[in-house]
Formats: sequence, structure tokens, C-alpha cells
Amino acid sequence: MLDIKRIRERPNEIREGLTRRGADPVLLDRVIELDRTRRGLVTQVEDLKNRRNADSKKIGMLKKAGEDTAAIQAEVRAAGDRIATMDEEIRTVEGSLGEAMLRLPNVPCPAIPTGADASANRVVRHAGESRPFDFEPQDHIAIGERLGLFDFPRATRMSGAGFPLLLGAGAKLQRALIQYMLDMHTTRHGYTEMLPPFVVNSDSMRGTGQLPKMAEDMYHCEVDDLWLIPTAEVPVTNYFRDEIIDRPLPVYLTAYTPCFRREAGSAGKETRGILRVHQFDKVEMVKFVEPSTSYAELETLVGHAEDVLQGLGLHYRVIELCSGDISFAAAKCYDIELWAPGQHGWLEVSSCSNFEDFQARRANIRYRDATGKPQFIHTLNGSGVALPRLMIAILEQCQQADGSVTLPPAIVPYMNGLTQIVPRG
Repeated sequence: MLDIKRIRERPNEIREGLTRRGADPVLLDRVIELDRTRRGLVTQVEDLKNRRNADSKKIGMLKKAGEDTAAIQAEVRAAGDRIATMDEEIRTVEGSLGEAMLRLPNVPCPAIPTGADASANRVVRHAGESRPFDFEPQDHIAIGERLGLFDFPRATRMSGAGFPLLLGAGAKLQRALIQYMLDMHTTRHGYTEMLPPFVVNSDSMRGTGQLPKMAEDMYHCEVDDLWLIPTAEVPVTNYFRDEIIDRPLPVYLTAYTPCFRREAGSAGKETRGILRVHQFDKVEMVKFVEPSTSYAELETLVGHAEDVLQGLGLHYRVIELCSGDISFAAAKCYDIELWAPGQHGWLEVSSCSNFEDFQARRANIRYRDATGKPQFIHTLNGSGVALPRLMIAILEQCQQADGSVTLPPAIVPYMNGLTQIVPRG
């Protein structure tokens, strides 16, 4: 959520930022008008209360003097009725203002590229090299079926399209990668591991910015008002909701969770395999940091996600997203994309974002500054990393001419020494 004081004092700055990201400035105009109306009503009510208090004192003096107080008492009663009516008006306006504020996206960082869509994103760097093949590389579907790693027909029969089923070495590889990433983030990068709930309430979803904008993209149990999490970012960030953090900063947390999303990709695009699914596993990194350090912390967050891929020896690139391509809550975001030779394209495997104090204001997460005064903290999160496309990249980048897949050495200890997945006999 944006700071209403910032909106009052620098509306043109907010308008320019929303325009850069392609957001409708009409919503900002509504926020400004509702805030002006609310403040006007509050001022009127305060004036009425002051007059009523003064008249109430006057009634006591008149009674002591033996004078008639009927007229002034009637005025006090009328003022009370008017105050009650206006208090209800204020509550109504405040509700509308709160809803409008929740729908305002974050303002993009001035330093990021300006553009309407992904075509304006900037490639920051490449890492590793694209492996030359002396055979036609297969996609992960063909590889996985040949190696017995997936069973898509039975998964569809159980749950419908977009819910993958991994078997044998496929399930083991997924589990090994999760353990590999958690070990790296906790032992090398200084994160504390969490295992949070996989369902959260609506307040938690609002806190990180999923509600109200993305309600239709998520799975909701209306009876209990609980949501299947679309990312571990939601429960991990909400760990400190409605709190003043009482521990030294920064705080780094990491968690593995399954993730659930109704919207599994762009309409009309390939939905076979595990490229675009409704359920997937992910290891997430979340940071709570002082505002003055948040952009430096973003760079190290990206580095932590890159370490995962570098340790596996994979070819990837880092993209700085433009103003029109960042998420609703982000001020700045980097995507990390893995090369998938069987897909002949790049696949996003991590998004690392700085939300500044946008989420903290929604979730009421604060810290104490050097003077001891509570201030809103800055939150960051990044995939460290998402599993389906990491699996795709490993299968496609590490495939061999004989149909086998040679596993990255870093993952071999987590596979009980298995170095290669070979076709079934």
C-alpha cells in the first residue's frame, strides 16, 4: 500500500509512476478525492464536537443561574445527532478509501527501464554457456516419458490438467533439488528455514498484495475463507504481520512449499508437460531490511538465486524488468531465466523483487529506527528457485545422445550417488 501522506504531498510523482507502469490514473484521482472528503468530514465533526462541548458547559452555568436551557439543550441534541450521522459517513468514506488504496499498485523505482511490456526489459548478464549438441535436443516431455519421470495421463485423471505427477527418479530429483537449495540458503546465505502453513487467510493475502487484484487466479475455500498459497512469499512475509520486529536486522527467511495457481500461463500457449502448471514446488527467500539497505539487499538476493544455478552448472541470464512488466506490488524486479534447448527458449525460474514499504504498510510490519521510533520496514522476496522449470532446464541441458540425463555433480550427493538417469529397459 502506498503512503497516503506521500500521495497528498507528491501526487504528480505518484501519477507519473503509475503512468510508467501502465496503470489507470483514475484510481489515483479517486483516492485523492476520497481522502479530501474524509479529511473535510473529520474537520466538520471535530468542530461540531467542540461546539457541543462548549454548549454543554454553558448549560451547566445557565442551570446554576436559574435560566432556561431548553433551547441550548435542543441544539446539543441536534449536534449529537449530526455527529452520529457524519461519523457513519466517515466510516463509509474510509471503507471506500481503504478499498481504493488496496487497488493502487506500487510506484516503480525511477531507475528501472520504462516500457509497456517485456519487450522493454533489459538483459543484465548471461552466465554459463549454451551447450553445443551433436544431436537434436529433445524437450522435457519426451525426455521425461522416455526415462519414466512423469505420468501426465494419470495425473489428469486424478486432478485435471495442470497437476503433474512425478515418478521414481523424477520424484527423487525434485526432492533432491529442494534439499540442495534449502541447504545452500541456510548454510551459505544465512537464511533461517521455515515450514509454513500451505493455506492462509484473506488478511495474509491482502498483506502481500495478492488480494484483491489476483483473487480469480487463486484457489479459495469459501467456507473457511482460506486460500491455497500461490507462493511461500505469502505466509513467510506475514510471519511478522501486525508486529514491530524485535530482532536485529536484516532478517532472512527461506521456505519450501507447494504453490497453487489457477492461472497457469498465457492463454493459447503450450500447456503440456510441467512448463505451465497449477501446482508446483518452490523454494522462496524473503528479506526484512532497513529502508536504506533494501536496494543493495536486492542485488545480493539475486546473487543468492544465481548461486543455485551456478552450483548446478546451468546456462542462464538475468533480466531487469521494465516499469510495465513488474508485478503489482514490486518497485524493482529482476527475473532469472534458464536456457531450455528442447524448448528453444528462455524460461523464467526466479523473480527477485524489492517492494520497499508497500507490503509492510498493508501487513503493518514495522521496526524501530535508531531513535526507537517505529517505522515501516522494507520487504524483498525471490524464488530460490522454482522447481518445474529448473527440472526442465536440467533435463534439457544435461540430456545425452543415448537418451540418458547426466546429473549436475552438486546434486549427486542428494541422489544417493546417482550420477545419471538412464532409459528404462
